[in-house]
Amino acid sequence: MKQKTIRDAHCRALEAMYLSAPINQFYRPRIVISKEQVEIDIDQRFFHAAEAVHGSVYFKLLDDAAGLAANVLEREVFAVTASFTTHMTRPVSGPLMRSVGRVVDQTRSQFLVESIVYDHNQRSVRRGNGVFMRGSVRLADSLGYRLEGIK
Repeated sequence: MKQKTIRDAHCRALEAMYLSAPINQFYRPRIVISKEQVEIDIDQRFFHAAEAVHGSVYFKLLDDAAGLAANVLEREVFAVTASFTTHMTRPVSGPLMRSVGRVVDQTRSQFLVESIVYDHNQRSVRRGNGVFMRGSVRLADSLGYRLEGIK
């Protein structure tokens, strides 16, 4: 099987795994794994008492996009967050936020990642960077991860 086909199947399996996670029943994100991208529509459920988006929503977007970027490269086990730092760059305006992650460097056991949250005007509003490490849970044993058409 061609390498691109294996990668595509792996990305589709990661999408299914990600969307089947119970936490995502609350956030209802949309994802495009080939671009390591996560989108969340913003509604009042995500606001704190001052009527602005709660920081946990930004962290989820940053962490998810970074983690998906690492997991695109890791095909055996689930890559987990070892450390993560976030930076606020500007206030959020608008109804949609999108996060894109990328792997900056990797070793045998770790991935150095960064991710950026964009608002609906494509302006950077949050940034994050961190380290993901190879976890102990096999992807094949993860909720929703199924490679279709690969033997």
